[in-house]
Amino acid sequence: MSTRPSSAPSDAYPSLAQIRDTADRLAGTILHTPVWRWQTGIIEDEFCDGGEVWLKLELFQKTGTFKLRGALNCIAALDAAARRRGVVAVSAGNHAIAVAYTARLAGCSATVVMPQHASPARIAACRELGAHVLLMPNVHQAFARGREIERDEARSMLHPYDGPLTAQGTATIGLELMAQVPALDAVVVPVGGGGLCAGIAAAVKQINPACAVYGVEPFGADALYRSFQSGAPETLERVDTVADSLGAPYAMAYSFGVCRRFVDQVVRVTDDQICRAMLHLFRDAKLVAEPAAAVATAALLGPLRDRLAGKRVALIVCGSNIDAARFAELLCRGARVRDGEKSPPADPFMQADAGGGLPLASGRRV
Repeated sequence: MSTRPSSAPSDAYPSLAQIRDTADRLAGTILHTPVWRWQTGIIEDEFCDGGEVWLKLELFQKTGTFKLRGALNCIAALDAAARRRGVVAVSAGNHAIAVAYTARLAGCSATVVMPQHASPARIAACRELGAHVLLMPNVHQAFARGREIERDEARSMLHPYDGPLTAQGTATIGLELMAQVPALDAVVVPVGGGGLCAGIAAAVKQINPACAVYGVEPFGADALYRSFQSGAPETLERVDTVADSLGAPYAMAYSFGVCRRFVDQVVRVTDDQICRAMLHLFRDAKLVAEPAAAVATAALLGPLRDRLAGKRVALIVCGSNIDAARFAELLCRGARVRDGEKSPPADPFMQADAGGGLPLASGRRV
């Protein structure tokens, strides 16, 4: 087994040998996250057609999301001189946390550039892990500042979603999943910049070419969907979605190329569908899933519903980095969507104060 990952720019996609090598290299530093068969609530009520729905619970990963896999693989490729110069990352939060954690393990400094709208809890987590945090007005300016730091300070950029090393890291999720739940008909993957989807799709399709892989994006952050339509990586003028972890402003060549090779289709979901999916994951599985982690469920309940009926399906639940107040707010929105309301009250806790609240599986209300 090699001790340093291959990052040859000629790598068109992560090979199965590279993925297995990466999994061996990361063993002991990442968690082998569990799967759970969803057989309660909305699935029991509306998907009683002989199919199976499995959740790959990557939200239980160290740092709270899948991002650690790619960050660790990237930093493992740096030589001693590069580590002394330190690393830089751009992220709305989850990748930044993973990079801060990884840099601390590697004994090097980290600067993370985040948009000002990033969750205060995520900003605090980065600082607690020892990273220097810079805030920029929006995600486009954050990426521009990150590139400046990379150039001016000679820091190594640990990209949040592009490149062979990132994809090799995320591909280990697909490798685990295919061993945990054999003979899947489909895997549904959240999409931000496409790094998670690229890696998982590469692993899944090389192990079982007959298994379909679907990417899912919010309508307000659909760079990969638009790229699939045009045939080239696209840039968004603006990003607007509750799933801030999926707010990549543009698609990039490597991840786009891997996704084009292995992903069957990219579909989109609304913010309301995402909030409703969060509610079902909380009620049925007791999961605190951030919005990005609920988009695969939203697609199963929405645009992929008929196509995946009766199939053996896995949904990637990718992260849980959300503060309690925001989580409660979005669950209230999900409950309103489920109940057919379109205009949210000014105060997300008004329903609870009025005795409506959020119904739990037990029938009690909170």
